[in-house]
Amino acid sequence: MAKLLIIDDERAIRSTLREILEYENYEVEDSDNGIDGLEMIKKGNFDLVLCDIKMNKMDGMEVLEQAQIIKPDLPFIMISGHGTVETAIEASKKGAFDFISKPPDLNRLLITVRNGLDRGNLVTETKVLKRKASKTREILGESDSISKIKETIERVAPTEARVLITGANGSGKELVARWLHEKSNRADSPLIEVNCAAIPSELIESELFGHEKGSFTSAVKQRIGKFELANGGTLFLDEIGDMSLSAQAKVLRALQEHKISRVGGEKEIEVNVRVLAATNKDLLKEIEDGNFRMDLYHRLNVINIHVPHLTERIEDIPVIAQNFLANICNDYGMPIKKINDNAMAALKALPWTGNVRELHNMIERLIILSDKVITENDVRAFANPNGGTNIGAATSTQIAGANGSGLTSAFDSFSNFQDYKDHAEKEFIKFKLEKNNWNVSKTADEIDIQRSHLYSKIEKFSLKRADTL
Repeated sequence: MAKLLIIDDERAIRSTLREILEYENYEVEDSDNGIDGLEMIKKGNFDLVLCDIKMNKMDGMEVLEQAQIIKPDLPFIMISGHGTVETAIEASKKGAFDFISKPPDLNRLLITVRNGLDRGNLVTETKVLKRKASKTREILGESDSISKIKETIERVAPTEARVLITGANGSGKELVARWLHEKSNRADSPLIEVNCAAIPSELIESELFGHEKGSFTSAVKQRIGKFELANGGTLFLDEIGDMSLSAQAKVLRALQEHKISRVGGEKEIEVNVRVLAATNKDLLKEIEDGNFRMDLYHRLNVINIHVPHLTERIEDIPVIAQNFLANICNDYGMPIKKINDNAMAALKALPWTGNVRELHNMIERLIILSDKVITENDVRAFANPNGGTNIGAATSTQIAGANGSGLTSAFDSFSNFQDYKDHAEKEFIKFKLEKNNWNVSKTADEIDIQRSHLYSKIEKFSLKRADTL
């Protein structure tokens, strides 16, 4: 049921609109002034607002403008007893979905409300689909540090301020950058990412600024750089602490003058780019060591967002793990598994040297190799003493040694290579059969063996449907 808000200082109009809309099974709330209406918009989850233009305390146009800042996708239908074409145009320019005159025509009112709700739903669905297509996941967690990051993103994203995102590898710096772009005024323009650590120092300038044909030996044609590709949008410089000093100087100039020059070119090209940067290094120490420019650091570090290590917010591990569990099971087309309380406690106790990225890999491994309920023994079986995971680990019996003082190596539980090979083969076939709902023909095609051979393997390993994941 859609939830509507009526803001109008005339009681009779509010009562009439409420009666009509509630008869059509809408949930309706109302306010007699714009100030209280805005507070209700902030706190409530409305799907559409009908707002009078001429009101005491706060004009309807002002309510519309402020509401657009708070909830830009909320459809507004403006109402006026003194409607003119000019008023309707002004309301549309300020973001109103439509404009109706008092007294409202019943059919026009209901059609306009229905269209406004449809438009709101389409906007929401479009954003969800864009997010899925761009693989922008939610920032999961309710710890104080994550709540602060979310609040900072909400405040900073709509501005043009440059942001320096710091944190360890795998902590989610890229995700923060994606949300800064997603919630910015540049969201409809491209987000271009550059991993500075993955590009050789001699090629980084060409990557960022492009090059002209013949500017160096392998420059067989003109190339457009990342700054130009990001024009009008956002450029995310990941691992900027690994950028060469010469490239840093050019980036600094681009930030100062909003102009770039391609390698081997003389023409200056204007660019309108918002730059976000991320690093896992201590840039102040890099400055002391002469590896990073102080002036560039201050240009980039207008706003700093530090993403904490997973071990600094262990209270977030359950919600992150459950989310990974549901997503990975859906991707594999299998029923969603459960993690029991002891297993979750064991996950929280691990050192997570690989951060959130390692947790994702761990959950994926547990899904593939554990039974229907993931236990503490499963978690221990797939984790080594220093927090990494054992690819060879596969059963919940591979746990702490007899004295309980440490975890045994998964590989030590196999006396010879053939035993390990048989075990790995069994687990692989069991997983593929379950994935294909025990369709032997489909599974044989997928793993590229004959059906008769697969039946032999099932018999050899005593696999039964009831024993699968």
